[in-house]
Amino acid sequence: MSEAAGATSDEAAAKSDTAVVRDALGVGIAVGLSGFAFGVTSAGSGLSLLQTCVLSLAVFTGASQFALVGALAAGGNPYTAAAGAFFLGVRNSFYGLRLSQLLALPRALRPFAAQWVIDETTAVTLPQPTRRAARIGFAVTGLTLYVLWNLTTLVGALGAKALGDTDAWGLDAASPAVFLALLAPMLKSTTERITAGIAVLLALGLLPVLPAGVPVLLSALAAPAVLFLSGRRKGTHRDAETSRCDAATDRCDAATEESR
Repeated sequence: MSEAAGATSDEAAAKSDTAVVRDALGVGIAVGLSGFAFGVTSAGSGLSLLQTCVLSLAVFTGASQFALVGALAAGGNPYTAAAGAFFLGVRNSFYGLRLSQLLALPRALRPFAAQWVIDETTAVTLPQPTRRAARIGFAVTGLTLYVLWNLTTLVGALGAKALGDTDAWGLDAASPAVFLALLAPMLKSTTERITAGIAVLLALGLLPVLPAGVPVLLSALAAPAVLFLSGRRKGTHRDAETSRCDAATDRCDAATEESR
């Protein structure tokens, strides 16, 4: 009986690992292919082939990369463009705080794993039920995405001239669109949808008046705001329930006194 139970447990673990790998590959391939859009956009903004490839190899966070080349293409100051990209990439440090606890990687591996702490690896890793599954999801997503993103960046930069006017293709929207498509099914509760909606409104409203990257960071304020309002609403509901219970208790006490 114990051997049969052990075999069943091993089969379940194998199936779970297979599902994690499948999901991780799906995200890595879908987003990794959009590195082509970055390569084309970067080359169109005036960056050389070497500069474009080094950005993907060293920075490896699509939103920051697109923000940088977009600002340069619009004629922005390089230092301002870099600052906006930096502020946009700050969010990855917050991901790292959570992932470091979840993955609990050996100290020697942490500097290398930090390179893969991005939106997509975080989105795949956090929902996993076990540390083993989280590690598999993180590693497979990170490796697949890193390799594909850099390869397609190279291909896009090389093929930019053949495409002509890159602005007309709207390729800079490819990576955000892919990530939104992956993220949307994860918004299951009403609170999550409201938070996402407020964050979008904040980002769009602040975009015309703040430097690139800052509106995205400030849109994170939607989460504490919704949590605060939700807590107030629950507190009010609890107070109302308590008042009703107290009123019912008072009526019971009054009825008891009358019966006496």
